[in-house]
Amino acid sequence: MSVVLTCFPFAGAGASFFRPWEKLAKGELVVRALQLPGREWLIDEPPFREAHIAADALVTELLEDGATAAESLVLFGHSLGAVLAYEVARRLRALDRRVRRLFVSGSPGPWSTRPVRATGLADEPFLARVEAFAGYRHPVLSDPEMLELILPTLRADVEMHENYRPRSTEPIDVALTVLRGTGDELVTAEQAGEWASVTCADFAYVEVPGGHMYLVDSAHQVLDLVREHLGFGP
Repeated sequence: MSVVLTCFPFAGAGASFFRPWEKLAKGELVVRALQLPGREWLIDEPPFREAHIAADALVTELLEDGATAAESLVLFGHSLGAVLAYEVARRLRALDRRVRRLFVSGSPGPWSTRPVRATGLADEPFLARVEAFAGYRHPVLSDPEMLELILPTLRADVEMHENYRPRSTEPIDVALTVLRGTGDELVTAEQAGEWASVTCADFAYVEVPGGHMYLVDSAHQVLDLVREHLGFGP
């Protein structure tokens, strides 16, 4: 039986970010990326601004397309995607649906809040702060026409992430792996380690070379780590 790695994008990104992962996945592992509204083929739909509403919608999508029928559902999310994946995992467990493992990347524990915010800033300071947070500037943000299209969605994503607060402190029965770039200046090792209190199942913490956006150039490494933590062979 295939193991479905369901991926949740980071702020401003769409499902196409994970398309190379779909081609790189091998053996039992199948990569599936969820699409949030306000980007790519859903560009005309208003983006979410509240993480719990987004998580509710994503769970509904997973239930409707039958993805949760498989016993080997695995979730992966980076930054904003990490908290969305966590909230989806919590909802699936509340529905007694099994999640084989949750991978959260580039994110402090869900109860941490960012002391410096980008929400509400004018365009240039907003983009500068987002770039400073990530240590990375996506090429489309340097294209005026593309920027005009993506900026409202990026703002909504950042607002959703910065305003996010979990509704429960109860641990979930889902094995969990945390990934963090060794040079991540946005998320400290201590903050990433806060995820240990989220689960009452197996927990693992892994650091990989790179900064906050390490996964841009590390698809092979991330997929190898996923396979290792799922107990697959090389």
